[in-house]
Amino acid sequence: MSARPEAEDRGLTLVKTQLRGGVWEGVLSCATGAPTPPALEIFHPGGAIEDFTLEPVPGEEVAFLLRIPLGRELISDGVHLVTIAERETGTVLGRVTIAADADETEDLRAEVRLLRAELDMLKRAFRRHCVETGAM
Repeated sequence: MSARPEAEDRGLTLVKTQLRGGVWEGVLSCATGAPTPPALEIFHPGGAIEDFTLEPVPGEEVAFLLRIPLGRELISDGVHLVTIAERETGTVLGRVTIAADADETEDLRAEVRLLRAELDMLKRAFRRHCVETGAM
């Protein structure tokens, strides 16, 4: 995940580094001369996540390691979206999407297979049209 364009305009960039053991991690880089990170707001439809940490990256003046523990309420059937935003401006820095449940995943795979088949059909029809009209 990288920062949204409006966040980059303000000199903020959030890049995911890993998701391990239920903890999402990323590096928040701030504009040169910003010794402290912006206040963040992290939330999902069920509420806010308050117990995240934001610590300086050793050896980096304007980079901070963000750790967000993903609670049990986010590890359940369906798709859950966690939004990371700058508290003062509301600028969205990034989003974390969590999807669970094999049935929904299989449905999505079936939809992708169907879309690919339809795309292949359209490509064949377009090529046939080009040959018939001499456009190629």
